[in-house]
Amino acid sequence: MATTNDARTGRLRAWMLEGLSDMGKGKPSRPVESAPDAGHRGQRWWRVMCLTGVDYFSTLGYQPGIAALAAGLLSPVATIVLVIVTLAGALPVYRRVAEESPRGEGSIAMLSRLLSFWKGKLFVLTLLGFAATDFLITITLSAADASTHLVENPHLEEALHNKQMIITLVLIALLGAVFLKGFLEAIGVAVVLVGIYLGLNVVVVISGLWHVLTEGHVVTDWTTALTAEHGNVFAMVGVALLVFPKLALGLSGFETGVAVMPHVKGDEGDTEEKPTGRIRDTKKLLTTAALIMSVFLICTSFITTVLIPEKEFESGGQANGRALAYLAHEYLGNTFGTIYDVSTIAILWFAGASAMAGLLNLMPRYLPKYGMAPHWARAVRPMVIVFTLVAFLVTWIFDADVDAQGGAYATGVLVLICSAAIAVTIAARKAGQKGWAIGFGVISAVFLYTTVVNVIERPDGVKIGACFIAGIILISLLSRLGRAFELRVTHIELDDMAERFIQDISRRTPRFIANEPDNRDIAEYRDKVEQIRADNDIPGTEDFVFVEVTITDPSEFEAGLTVKGEVLHDRFRVLTVESSSVPNALAALLLHSRDLTGTRPHIYFEWTEGNPFANFLRFFLFGQGEIAPVTREILREAESDRDRRPRVHVG
Repeated sequence: MATTNDARTGRLRAWMLEGLSDMGKGKPSRPVESAPDAGHRGQRWWRVMCLTGVDYFSTLGYQPGIAALAAGLLSPVATIVLVIVTLAGALPVYRRVAEESPRGEGSIAMLSRLLSFWKGKLFVLTLLGFAATDFLITITLSAADASTHLVENPHLEEALHNKQMIITLVLIALLGAVFLKGFLEAIGVAVVLVGIYLGLNVVVVISGLWHVLTEGHVVTDWTTALTAEHGNVFAMVGVALLVFPKLALGLSGFETGVAVMPHVKGDEGDTEEKPTGRIRDTKKLLTTAALIMSVFLICTSFITTVLIPEKEFESGGQANGRALAYLAHEYLGNTFGTIYDVSTIAILWFAGASAMAGLLNLMPRYLPKYGMAPHWARAVRPMVIVFTLVAFLVTWIFDADVDAQGGAYATGVLVLICSAAIAVTIAARKAGQKGWAIGFGVISAVFLYTTVVNVIERPDGVKIGACFIAGIILISLLSRLGRAFELRVTHIELDDMAERFIQDISRRTPRFIANEPDNRDIAEYRDKVEQIRADNDIPGTEDFVFVEVTITDPSEFEAGLTVKGEVLHDRFRVLTVESSSVPNALAALLLHSRDLTGTRPHIYFEWTEGNPFANFLRFFLFGQGEIAPVTREILREAESDRDRRPRVHVG
């Protein structure tokens, strides 16, 4: 019985850790770090546009209603401002992001290259917190709006009354189940959903415009009310600029657009270093999506504003969160309206899939590499479970309310767009492109203003973002602490001299001395050898090889080692290594030496002076400190067989 249970546990573990990073590519997936470049084996750009479009285009399900609540009669004017900012601001920014970060890392990777040490890691974790806010709220908000369309359908309203929370949770659970099963053909599904949804919206828009033309008084009534409320055109534009930050959800698709870049086919001649075709076609993707969305946003905001009574947009109204669905039922009948509801529910639900894909593309690129997540965080299925549970929590906190989640969603979207605008401004400045740098700087200022206003007016968004940031930083630091004694060297390369030293010393008992380089004069090495001999009672016939580790960036967690050998003062053999952590470098070198030569090496240390706890903190933060016991602990965790474990001596 125990054997059967162990076998089942082993199969479950293997299935959970299989990973599904090659989403939508029609082949078994692998962990993120081993996924090949699929630049020329992906999908045509217009098909990938539909994958990002399930997020971007699905905002038509709730954007007109949000715009009406935010701007009232000025909704069409405010939407035109949004379109101008989209085409003249966000689009050029993300076209540049596609050039600078063609592997889907987005602006976070661009900015992370500018900062090193712990400040860089903390900055990335902060941006990841806002990215998590953006993508997770996309999942919960889209599911909540899908349930709103379902609950308020005239055929189902009575049966599903007060069931919105349950329906939202079920939709999120189904989304998680799709990823646990294997999310391999998402692009094909997205093409069908986007094609049907946009086609139905064309019908609704044409029907709405026809009623506007045939009922001319609605436009007259609207313009009269608008003039009475705001006085003149300049006042209208001014108010529209002020309320623009509340409409920021209409910018939501750009970050997803660059996140799905690895799926774009590109040209046959594309390489990992120069994916020219992928960059070109991603720009087509971003531009086409922005143009399509801009036309729909202007048309839908106009027809919903002039045709739907203002009270229906408010909480509890029939158009709240479903303005276009309201028009579909009102002017095209309940049968067409129900078809429209089904299409809207499907694309809103699948918008969560696009957001989940963004999360799974982004988080495993950084957290495990920084040591700030367990190894299993590289596999997709465990992360799907984590993200699904967090989505449940967010849905419960917001009571599956679309309006309540709008602030958090807009904050995540705007912070990421701000980071992208700042990143491309810096990139243009470094490239000596003064005109572009000024232009991107102006765009950055616009988005910074929009973000600040949004945060002031809807502080719940930044509060949720802060919770995600605090959670990510806390969990990351705990994970890094838990993995402190893990052997985290990915590979070792020895130059010819270093390999010759190790092979030669293995003919006897391999003995290494860990030395912190100081003056590197002959007295330093001679005194060190004499001290080691005296402390450990080693005969004078035994010889040694010194190992010196230079700290690079101690905030890095995983890296390879390059070991160089040199002879100093015509007699002392020294191996020099650069690493983010002294104990990890020494432990990895000892294990590599054992595996290379088949003999168990010995290494000699001095005890570190000072408080042990303070020394451990120095190791945790700066890669040095309590060197000898930490090296021994790393070796103990890496090699369970005591008879094969390298020997550590401290005197």
